[in-house]
Amino acid sequence: MMKLTTTTALFTLAASTAFAQATVQSCDREVTFDAPPQAAISNDVNLTEMMLVLGLTDHMVGYTGISGWNKLDAAMREGVDELPELSAQYPSKEVLIGADADFFFAGWNYGMRVGGEVTPETLAPFGVAVYELTESCIHIGEKGAASMDDMYNDLRNLGAIFNVSERAEALIDGYEAELDAFLASQPALAPAPRVFVYDSGEDAPFTAGRYAMPNALIEAAGGVNIMEDFEKSWATVGWEAVVERNPEVIVIVDYGEVTAAQKRDFMMSNPAFAELDAIKNDRFVVLEYVEATPGPRNIAAVKTLAAAFRDN
Repeated sequence: MMKLTTTTALFTLAASTAFAQATVQSCDREVTFDAPPQAAISNDVNLTEMMLVLGLTDHMVGYTGISGWNKLDAAMREGVDELPELSAQYPSKEVLIGADADFFFAGWNYGMRVGGEVTPETLAPFGVAVYELTESCIHIGEKGAASMDDMYNDLRNLGAIFNVSERAEALIDGYEAELDAFLASQPALAPAPRVFVYDSGEDAPFTAGRYAMPNALIEAAGGVNIMEDFEKSWATVGWEAVVERNPEVIVIVDYGEVTAAQKRDFMMSNPAFAELDAIKNDRFVVLEYVEATPGPRNIAAVKTLAAAFRDN
């Protein structure tokens, strides 16, 4: 697991270049910044980690949406030690305004809901600029399938917004090189293993379609998401579709009150799944929520998946 404070310490020097007006694409909007935000708030663990690895805690007044979902691990806890959590789950408009925020890094279903009280439009009159998580843009318009470039795009845009583009590009280059070197060392897979992402749910599973980050992680690792043709991000499907597509590997997303072990036990003990290749061969992989959603730990997630796909 990466050490957030170590990464941040690499970038303690202030940017040497003067800030020029920055315009970035945020879903279907262009957002212009005349100066770097000084009172930023991020929502959710993965978005907050993007801020941390870019060394932006001095520009933050807090974060939201982590402890209420049981997502805070040791590395994350140390990284945000000096920042307050302003809301355990999704923040209200009053929470953000009350913190005198000038910037909110969130996404659709990552702190904002379509038609909800916290949106770019509702916050704009109060001087709070919003940058939207790229992966989440599918909820308000058209977008291609999730890719590793979604996460890199967010780091690059945050770099422009906060005048730390050199840091962002250095991180992206490092992530790409690390991943390329690791994957080049792995034996080829033929055919690609069929993979099912099990987030939660017993009556019907909540899973990752083509627009959710695990689709990109699985593809990068050499597998194929059995729901890659499901025109959704994170959504519920029927168990019948899972059985019909017969996954060879099941990826469990670990967070919340139901543990990864309990999710595995549910699938292993249910007679309806007994003939699935993944069940017969007991092939499960566990990813933490922060690994399965867009953020710096996607690199480790691809490595974990790639190794698991080849361990049969």
